[in-house]
Amino acid sequence: MDKILEVKNLKISFRTTNGILKAVRDVSFDLERGKTLAIVGESGSGKSVTSKAIMGILAGNSIIEGGKILYDGKDLLKISEDDMYRLRGDKISMIFQDPLSSLNPIVKIGPQITEAMLLKNKVNRKESRSDFNSILALLKQNMIAATGETQKVSQMTQAFDKFNIRGIELENAYNTAASALAELREDVKDFLFLAEKKQKQDVKGRLTDMSRKLALIKNEFLTSGRDAEVDEYCRKLKEAARTSKNPAKGENPAPEAETIQLLEQVQRMLEDFSGKAHPDFFRIGFYKMKNPEEDLSQRDIARLNEDTLTYLDEQFMKDFIELEMKGVQYSFNQSLEKKKKVLEQLAEARTFFEKGDFDKAKAQKLCRKLSEQVEASIDRLEIHKDSVVYTFGTSLRAAVDKYFQAKKSNPREEARFARQSKKREALVAKGKTVDWKVVPKMIYDMDELRDNILELIDQLSERYQTIMAEADQVDFRSRSIDIIDYLKAKASQVVYRISKSMAKEKAIKLMEEVGIPEPRNRFYQYPFEFSGGMRQRIVIAIALAANPDILICDEPTTALDVTIQAQILELINRLKKERNLSVIFITHDLGVVANMADDIAVMYAGKIVEYGTADDIFYDPRHPYTWALLSSMPDLDTNEKLDAIPGTPPNLIYPPEGDAFADRNKYAMQIDFEMQPPMFEISPTHKAATWLLHPDAPKVEVPRIITDRIARMKKAGGDDNGK
Repeated sequence: MDKILEVKNLKISFRTTNGILKAVRDVSFDLERGKTLAIVGESGSGKSVTSKAIMGILAGNSIIEGGKILYDGKDLLKISEDDMYRLRGDKISMIFQDPLSSLNPIVKIGPQITEAMLLKNKVNRKESRSDFNSILALLKQNMIAATGETQKVSQMTQAFDKFNIRGIELENAYNTAASALAELREDVKDFLFLAEKKQKQDVKGRLTDMSRKLALIKNEFLTSGRDAEVDEYCRKLKEAARTSKNPAKGENPAPEAETIQLLEQVQRMLEDFSGKAHPDFFRIGFYKMKNPEEDLSQRDIARLNEDTLTYLDEQFMKDFIELEMKGVQYSFNQSLEKKKKVLEQLAEARTFFEKGDFDKAKAQKLCRKLSEQVEASIDRLEIHKDSVVYTFGTSLRAAVDKYFQAKKSNPREEARFARQSKKREALVAKGKTVDWKVVPKMIYDMDELRDNILELIDQLSERYQTIMAEADQVDFRSRSIDIIDYLKAKASQVVYRISKSMAKEKAIKLMEEVGIPEPRNRFYQYPFEFSGGMRQRIVIAIALAANPDILICDEPTTALDVTIQAQILELINRLKKERNLSVIFITHDLGVVANMADDIAVMYAGKIVEYGTADDIFYDPRHPYTWALLSSMPDLDTNEKLDAIPGTPPNLIYPPEGDAFADRNKYAMQIDFEMQPPMFEISPTHKAATWLLHPDAPKVEVPRIITDRIARMKKAGGDDNGK
């Protein structure tokens, strides 16, 4: 199971004038790569709060009482705003409920799509250069320590850096030409589009500009063997510009038929160049470093990539990888020795915290020492980050700080509650009408907070013990190749510049991808010129602009009519498959996610009450709230009156002691009002929090309206596709 995001024991409250509102209460779930997780529940159940916590955009009056949100070795609840900025919109994007409120009404659609591309590109290039240098320096350090061959290692890492720089220079020149090519393709398409629509344009000025850009696309890997053809078209464009009529004031004459024909020929040539294979500059950089005078412009790119790979392996890479493996193994072994010492310290720390009521100064000192040792024990040459290890220090400090905050706040809260209760009782005793309630005590369970600290220590201990047990099975060749691939990717990102014209072309392609008709024309329109469904498509395009790993959809179809809803759902499903996106889909309607969710979490009053695959939830629902949602969902074949869910959700300023759904649940037992049910496991993929699953509970049949619907779905499509 490839988890891309883990939410563990998330607890979020909000300060209000009436007291502390507990919006999210101990929520946990995993999002798998390439899968869709639907979070379903009524308004106020905590769905959107959970998604905003993932994005780091909670309101200012929020209180994160506990939990973790793990992504790429980071706890998103603990990282700085600068670090969160690098992830938000780039790695994790969000589509909000109302598309109109998500768009700036006085800015055209085009700039709203391209803005994030241009800003993120600059940041990514700077970070990639830093990452490349730091990993290569660390690799060199470990290779020298492992082999003692300082001169050989220095020469090889210097050669690696040198041919990467040569590759970067070649790729930079290629990207400059490719950027000019993309701009020119855009200009030619735009010119022909306006000519077809008989729109006015500055023919002379635009032809002159296109001839200038055409001269910039010449590159040995892009226009190889056809530079003379490019030069000839440059000459013809300049001639066409020279002979075109000078526009009178306020006029822009239509282009001549010969000019249209010329541009169509140029367009076909540009399409040929765009369709060529992309050079592998990592390989070619090494070849050019060794053979700087050789002309590669006549070589077929696909064949060149293959030949330079063979050359690189024979002349350098095989020897480098053998040397690199020793450095990687050395780094791993050094890290392993430090992990053994950390395990001893973890055992001592567990003994210290287990007794409870510990000294603050000693606890913070131990916390700092342990965090430093864990940081030192991390193998920095392991490209795939372990979230348990990387987040340990921040999580432990937060847990210890929480313990001492609670130790200080609990007595104050007890005193406040006693004072308010006494005042209220005195007023009642005097016969006065009291129209206010005493705000419940917000008392932290000190044992639970201590157990949270112990759980962090135990998790890391188990992880380190597993690493040591599996140390003999580590594939150091695979790790070495991962490092090389990582460095290649970073080097490529250093030179990947996005110009405004490239961003425009990418935005137009995105608009086409999300189903916007005539995107070149629509690029220049304002949000008010789009329908609700089209505005939502634009918001989706903006969310996809940075090619994120995770897409959060917060009720994206709520403001749309039924037919447009179906189109947007189909679009999100298609984009997920094409881009291998991981999707969190938030909705109050189970019917909306029937054909798109892989897993479903049913939320009520800030808690997940049932969790399972889509088949589990639709074919074998177990929680009364899930029954209620399914019973209230219309379909074409139901003749009976739909069941409404009676009552309203509880006020979470005063959360109930027992099951929050008990007051609205016609199957509720006495224990539902007294104690919160645990999560009962029904199968490895399915669990629900209801006392009806307890072995001693009376047997309750699933409502007939649901069993009839399940039977119809199975008959219509079978268990596998009848959702």
